[in-house]
Amino acid sequence: MADQVKPNANQAPTHDAQLAADHMVSGEEKAPKVDFESDYATAQQFSVSEIDQTNQGAAAASAATAPEQKVAEVEETKTETQSSGNPKDYVEMAKELGGSRTEAVTNVSDDLVQKAFKKGQSQQ
Repeated sequence: MADQVKPNANQAPTHDAQLAADHMVSGEEKAPKVDFESDYATAQQFSVSEIDQTNQGAAAASAATAPEQKVAEVEETKTETQSSGNPKDYVEMAKELGGSRTEAVTNVSDDLVQKAFKKGQSQQ
C-alpha cells in the first residue's frame, strides 16, 4: 500500500527541504509515493549477509569477537567466622580499633582550653 507524502514547509529541517515542500504544495513537483511494506521487505533481504547464513559466518564472528588474552577463572574463597561468645575477644578488638582515635590527634587538656579562651578574648 503506497502512502502519499504530505509536505509541510514549517517542519522541514533545512532550506532545501523547505523549497522542496513548497514546490510539492504548489504542484511544480510531484510528491513521492512511499510503499513502506515493500521497502521493509526489501530491507529485510539486506539485513543479513550471505556469509552470516552459513557456518563460516558463525566462525568468523566468534574469531572476531574472541578475547586476545586468556582470562583466568575466578577461584571462590570461603571465609568463615567463628564466634566464641567470649566478651574478652570483643574488648581486645575494641582496643585495636580504639588506638586509631589517639593517633595523629593531640589530647586536649583543661589548661589548653583555658589558653585558647585567653587568646580568643579581646584586649580591652
